Amino acid sequence: MQEEKQSFEAKLESAKIILENLSNPELSLEEGMKKYQEGIAILKEATKMLEEAKLTYTQLQEKE
Repeated sequence: MQEEKQSFEAKLESAKIILENLSNPELSLEEGMKKYQEGIAILKEATKMLEEAKLTYTQLQEKE
C-alpha cells in the first residue's frame, strides 16, 4: 500500500476493494492474510482520522 496520505473516503474505498478481494475463493491463504492485515491497518487509520475530526469538531464547538 502507498505510504502517501489518503483521504478518509479513499481509505474506505481501499478497504472495500480488499474485502471484495478476500471473497475470491482462488485467493491463497498467505495472500488472504496479507490482504486482511492490510485492510485492518487501513481501517485503523480511517478510524484515527474520524476520531481526530470529532476532536477538532468538539474543540470548535467549545470555542463558540
